[in-house]
Amino acid sequence: MATQLLPEGTLAPDFELPDQTGASVKLSSFRGKRPVVLYFYPKDDTPGCTTEACNFRDDRGAFEALDAEVLGVSFDSVASHQKFVRKYGLNFRLLADEKKEVGRRYGVAGSFFAKRVTYLIDKEGRIAKVFPKVSPAKHSAEVQAAIKTLK
Repeated sequence: MATQLLPEGTLAPDFELPDQTGASVKLSSFRGKRPVVLYFYPKDDTPGCTTEACNFRDDRGAFEALDAEVLGVSFDSVASHQKFVRKYGLNFRLLADEKKEVGRRYGVAGSFFAKRVTYLIDKEGRIAKVFPKVSPAKHSAEVQAAIKTLK
């Protein structure tokens, strides 16, 4: 069980989790294609998590222009993610890590909720940047700036 965040430069551990539609998403399917913004957040439909998700939603065009995939991960269920997506019109995938296995591997599993941490994973599947302290209102712009340095 990982208790520390994964270091930059290491290969991101692969995983497969269901998204809000129940479809399976495998991290390695993006390798060689595009960078991935893998953001862990504590809980659906809570103030900070909603702010962060809505900023990623509103900036979708910018992430598409950067050819980057945004994936949100929490320990909530697929059904909870469905409600969160519908309520706020989220336009990216939320992954359900109900068993906390991925959260543990990435060092973000708290007692009950995931810690708010983002990993920027480059096209080769390596961790290019770790954001251990996230300000929900400013985070989307911060991640976009980091993606631009990958090009």
